[in-house]
Amino acid sequence: MLGKVKEFLDRWNWSKNADRLGPDMLGTHFSFFLPTLQTKICRQKFLHFGSNAEFRMGAYAVTCSNIKIGDNVVIRPMSVLMATPKGQICIEDNVLLGSGVHIYVSNHRFDDVTIPIYFQGHSPDKSITIKSGSWIGANSIILPGVTVGRNSVVAAGSIVTKDVGDYQLVGGNPAKLIRKL
Repeated sequence: MLGKVKEFLDRWNWSKNADRLGPDMLGTHFSFFLPTLQTKICRQKFLHFGSNAEFRMGAYAVTCSNIKIGDNVVIRPMSVLMATPKGQICIEDNVLLGSGVHIYVSNHRFDDVTIPIYFQGHSPDKSITIKSGSWIGANSIILPGVTVGRNSVVAAGSIVTKDVGDYQLVGGNPAKLIRKL
């Protein structure tokens, strides 16, 4: 019984100190029930966490120390921000992310068909920027190296593989220009 308690406490302490946030991180997750404590934790964990920003319960962030979240940004539940020590995510001011948005700065390699993908490692990290005033629709995926332009919209369910210009509406898989705003 004492072994189980020690195991739980070790996991709890690890999750409080880890460079990540999310429902699987018990040491910080329960603190998110208190908005002031949530903001304090986000300001400690993220490289930058702006005023009036919200990182809602149920969202995930990995390598928080390399993620910038601007003023008035909302990260909704089930969203995943996956940075790395060499690949940064920068979300500028006044950006909305719908539920279930995934942002990845790296991907698995699959160059060599003679080696299982599991053993091939990852592609080089490529930072991502989402510029001010943009809206990323629910369940969209932003892939490595992409910049989403100022006041642009990514339609729900889109997979963004290339840069999006300023004032554009894109959608689909892969995301394509639908119209200029």
